[in-house]
Amino acid sequence: MSSKEIAVSIRDISKSYTIVHNQTKHSTLAEATLHRLRHPFERMEKETFWALKGVTADIEVGDVVGVIGRNGAGKSTLLKILSRITEPTAGTIDLYGRVGSLLEVGTGFHPELTGRENIYLNGNILGMQKREIQRQFDAIIDFAGVEQFLDTPVKRYSSGMYVRLAFAVAAHLNPEILVVDEVLAVGDAAFQKKCLGKMQDVAKSGRTVLFVSHNMQSVSLLCTKGMLLRDGKVAFMGDTQTAIDEYLRTFNMESRSDSQPDRRPGTGEYRFTAVDASKEMFEPAEDKEIHFRIQRRKGTLGKMYLSAHLCDWQGVTLTQCDARLLGLWLDDADAFEGKFSIKTPWLKPGTYRVDMFICVVGVGFVDKFEAACSINVSPVFPYPYSVSEEGTAFGQVFADYGWEVEAVTAETPVVAEKALV
Repeated sequence: MSSKEIAVSIRDISKSYTIVHNQTKHSTLAEATLHRLRHPFERMEKETFWALKGVTADIEVGDVVGVIGRNGAGKSTLLKILSRITEPTAGTIDLYGRVGSLLEVGTGFHPELTGRENIYLNGNILGMQKREIQRQFDAIIDFAGVEQFLDTPVKRYSSGMYVRLAFAVAAHLNPEILVVDEVLAVGDAAFQKKCLGKMQDVAKSGRTVLFVSHNMQSVSLLCTKGMLLRDGKVAFMGDTQTAIDEYLRTFNMESRSDSQPDRRPGTGEYRFTAVDASKEMFEPAEDKEIHFRIQRRKGTLGKMYLSAHLCDWQGVTLTQCDARLLGLWLDDADAFEGKFSIKTPWLKPGTYRVDMFICVVGVGFVDKFEAACSINVSPVFPYPYSVSEEGTAFGQVFADYGWEVEAVTAETPVVAEKALV
C-alpha cells in the first residue's frame, strides 16, 4: 500500500437479494384474497441472488477509479452501498469524506420541490452550510442550463434537464468523494463532453471519483485506476488499461445471459430469448441482419418499441437503431419473432457487439440485453483498389464516397519575378 491517505475502505462487502418466482400480482386486496382462497396451497418460489460477494478494496485520496464489468456484475449495487442508499448484507465500508452521488435519474431529488429547493436540499444532505451552497449556486445553474425552470418542480423536468441539474449539483457542491453511475447517456453529446471535462477538473483538484461506465474510451481518458467486477467479485484492481484489456479479453468468453434472462436489467414483462447474426462473417458494405425472438414472461404492457445499439470493441456506440423512427410499435402478444438490418455505415474489419432493448415510453427498459450478439466483419475492403495501410488507418467506419478532380490550365501565363540582389 502506498503512503497516500485512504478515501474509501471496502472490507468483505456482500449483498444479497431475494428473487420471488411465480408471484401473481394483484391490483386490489380483494383480488389477492380471492386468489388465496382459490389457490390455498400455492407457494411462491424464492431464490437468493448475491449481487456482491466478498468485495475488498482500498481507494486512495485523489484516485479516479473506473468500475467496469458486464450487466449484473454488481457495479451499481456497489455504488449504491457507497452512497448509503442501501446497506450491505455483510462487510463494512469506511468513507473518509462527504460523498456526492449521481446514480440514476431522480436519485436524491424530491419531485415536488423546485430545482432551486433541490440544490439546497442536496447541499444540506452533504452537510454543507447555506453560505457554501450559495457560493456555488450560480456555477451550478450555469453548468446545468436550467435557469429558466429553476422555480419549477423537478417532476416536470425532462430526463435530460433532470440529469444535467443532478450532475451539476453533485460536481459543484465539493464532495470529497464523487460517485457517478452511467447516467450521462441521458444527456446529449455536448453535455457528456462537458461532464467528462468537469470530472477531470474534479480529479485534478485531488478529490476521489468512482465512475461506472460501459464506454471504455471514457474510462481510459478519465480514470487513473480500474476495478473490474465479475459475478459480484473483484476480478482485477489496478492499472486502467490492464483492467480494460482484461474486460475486453473476457467479454466474449463469459457465458451469455440468455440462459438467465430474468436476471438482466428491466421490468421483465418480456425478454429476448434468442438474438443471432444471420451470418458468421459479413463484408463491410453488405447489410448486417440480426434475427431475434421475444417471449412474454408476465403481465401486459400495451405499446412497446425495440431498439439496438451497435458498439465497437471499446464499448463506443457507433449507431442506434430505434424502431420508433420507422413507426414500428408492438402490442402485447405471447411471443415475437423478427429481424432488423443495418445497411450503413460500412464497418471496418473487426468484431462489433449488438445491445438489444425492449422499452416502454415513460417506464424505461423492459429488457436490456447487453452483448446480445456480435457481428464479425471480414478484412475485404469495399473499394476497387488496394492501397498501403495509411489509406484506411483513420476513422471508425468506411464511407461510400466519390472524388471528382480535373486539371485546370491557367489562361494567364505566369511571369517569373526577378530576384532581388
